[in-house]
Amino acid sequence: MKLEKITNIHGRRYEDACGTALGLEILGERWALLVVRELMLGPKRFGDLRSSLPGLSANVLTQRLEGLETAGVVVRRKLAPPASVQVYELTPWGLEAEPIIQTMGRWAARSPDHDATLPLSPVGLMLSFRTMFDAGKAGAARTALGFRFGAESFVVRVADGMLHAARAEPEGVEAVVTGTPEAVAAAVYGPAPEALTGLTVAGDPAAFVRFTGWFELPPKAERRAA
Repeated sequence: MKLEKITNIHGRRYEDACGTALGLEILGERWALLVVRELMLGPKRFGDLRSSLPGLSANVLTQRLEGLETAGVVVRRKLAPPASVQVYELTPWGLEAEPIIQTMGRWAARSPDHDATLPLSPVGLMLSFRTMFDAGKAGAARTALGFRFGAESFVVRVADGMLHAARAEPEGVEAVVTGTPEAVAAAVYGPAPEALTGLTVAGDPAAFVRFTGWFELPPKAERRAA
């Protein structure tokens, strides 16, 4: 990876030797980190990326993908037949950015300005599960749950104090939850009495209700008066 290429894509540099400065040159452009977030659970087509980030224009998405490709974070490839479509996916180095997304998400969730009612992508929800999972609350519990959001499906497995979330067709799970990412987030992070509001649960609803008790948002930071 050459700094000159990154400079040409982003148009400016911080002229700072700290790795944080270079990280911002690679991921600091508007939408760039969210594009990386959407690719964390596997490759996506251009149109799917736009659908996941409705506020992002096709022109800006093209620019961000080009910049991330140049930096070595994203690669393009063509799926084998019968699909034969072009997708974008993270390189092994690009996948290493997940802790950045998790740490920033946990830190920003402490802001008094965090609005949990805003739109949330399915991948964003799955990554929030990875981030906010409390192994102490889950204890020795084991479960496998499926989640369907329109055409996208995921499986979340909890075992041995660890949570694994992946894009997959729900099979061999205790329950399949269907709804919107926002409704699932409200069930998981909101008051317990609202656990099934706006959701359809096939299988064992109690398994999902237990699941909602294994997460906790961090406490809000204090805002000092000016």
